Amino acid sequence: MSAAQLQRDGWCVVEDVLDEEAVARARDALLQAAQGFEAAGGSTYMPELDPNASNVRVFNLIDLHAVFRELILHPAAVGLVDSLLGPEYRISNFTANIALPGSRSMALHSDQALVAPPPWLSPWSMNIIWCLDDVYEENGATRYVPESHRYQSLDDLPDDPMSMSRAFEAPRGSVIAMDGRMWHTSGANTTTDAERALLFGYYSVDFIRPQVNWNTVLSPQTQAEASEELAYRLVLGPASNMGYASDIMARDLGRTYAPTGALPMITPPAESPDP
Repeated sequence: MSAAQLQRDGWCVVEDVLDEEAVARARDALLQAAQGFEAAGGSTYMPELDPNASNVRVFNLIDLHAVFRELILHPAAVGLVDSLLGPEYRISNFTANIALPGSRSMALHSDQALVAPPPWLSPWSMNIIWCLDDVYEENGATRYVPESHRYQSLDDLPDDPMSMSRAFEAPRGSVIAMDGRMWHTSGANTTTDAERALLFGYYSVDFIRPQVNWNTVLSPQTQAEASEELAYRLVLGPASNMGYASDIMARDLGRTYAPTGALPMITPPAESPDP
């Protein structure tokens, strides 16, 4: 039912994906990452995105802790991704957002509109949102515009889309799957004492360049230790956009064609020493 709702409505909530121990492990890792980044002189506040510093952002999660490398390929997550984008998806980004009391909303946007020009005729990207706290309107739940995953261009946006927006609500340990065409924004945390921590796994079809150049941002150790599946989805190898002709090639060749991500490489000749 979850996959069917995602196809129809552009979103779905799946509860109880993580138990309390797993949620606590992920949340502790996130807080340590944010504190470590600040201690090293970095800033978790992005003024170009957020109205104030009460919205804490953490990037490059895959490099920061093993728990994030597990979650980005969690079966419950990638099952939903496969159902919407197909099997040749790629990991485009993985970030976190902690809405502290007093945080305000960022600008309304569509993630697919950020990476692909209109018309937006099909789902080419999507988010899996991991809820590390109970998520509700007052503590800054992500707000979305219902049916906006059907907008094909900016001309389809109504005059005041925020007035139509609703809050995703889900208990701690849930995932929220959202079509990349859905127009949405971070909610405002109007509470005085409740934090709202979310992880955003962003996936795309393989013909869209990932938002992050993983070969550049991931440490050599993380790249070396990545599983074969993770390395393939992150495009750490020499090839990526090879999957959509598989069925045709299998039919015409009379045998299974399964891209491995490897390409035949020509080794350049060694440079001649200076005379």
